[in-house]
Amino acid sequence: MRQGRPGYPGQVTSPTSSSAVHPEFEDDLALALRIADAADDVSMAHFDDPRLGVLLKADSTHVTDADLATERAIRDILATQRPEDGIFGEEYGATGTTTRQWIIDPIDGTANYMKGIPMWATLIALAVDGVPQVGVVSQPALGRRWWGATGQGAWTNGTDDGPRRLRVSTVDALDESSVSFQSIAQWDEAGHLDTLVRLSRTVWRDRGYGDAWPYMLLAEGRLEMVAEFDVKEYDIAAHVPIVREAGGRFTDFDGQDAVGTRSSLASNGILHDEYLELLHWSDAQ
Repeated sequence: MRQGRPGYPGQVTSPTSSSAVHPEFEDDLALALRIADAADDVSMAHFDDPRLGVLLKADSTHVTDADLATERAIRDILATQRPEDGIFGEEYGATGTTTRQWIIDPIDGTANYMKGIPMWATLIALAVDGVPQVGVVSQPALGRRWWGATGQGAWTNGTDDGPRRLRVSTVDALDESSVSFQSIAQWDEAGHLDTLVRLSRTVWRDRGYGDAWPYMLLAEGRLEMVAEFDVKEYDIAAHVPIVREAGGRFTDFDGQDAVGTRSSLASNGILHDEYLELLHWSDAQ
């Protein structure tokens, strides 16, 4: 365990598990955590720097010097440690095989990052035959990290006592549930604004927390559902093993077990089918 790193208090590494169902992912998870350490060093060196370079990409989204430098740092480590594996990153695209593919978003929440708002994260996932098996979500500006892998459980560094295992909530009623819808604009552009209104009138509480954080709140048992649209694989792949290992369920908006269909719906599992029924109620009429 590493403690007291500047800018990242209470950082921890993955606990070992002698009873892991899939011990083959233990080394991959340990590597992903080391990669997150290196990524945090790069991203935090640029954070809230008035000299930060910002460009506009072809899709009209922003990319900063930090996005590019952080992804390069991640790729350099993978080239040395996993040269046979493929990589799919937001900034430099896909290279190599998809049998074992690292899926990375160097800075998820670039709009926040470039404004000095600490709600951003580095996302690191390993997918095997298209299924995310390892995930790390690191939020160094807040000193938080979450990680998980198939058979290894889901964990966070939330306390000074060491890693804390994550479990989703046991809420079993829609009108007692709390959800994150990410943004009104997303749902409107996807043609689901009326659906969002119906959702908000059914659940106990709705908020647009945005980006990676609400998925981690779900894994911690603080939310019951997160859903969004216009997401790429690198936006959500790291969340999948963490949510599932915490006992939740992760599908797309239509209930498919897929991360490449440009939508996501994560829940505590108990209410997943009820959310799907509610969200698609008008389609069935």
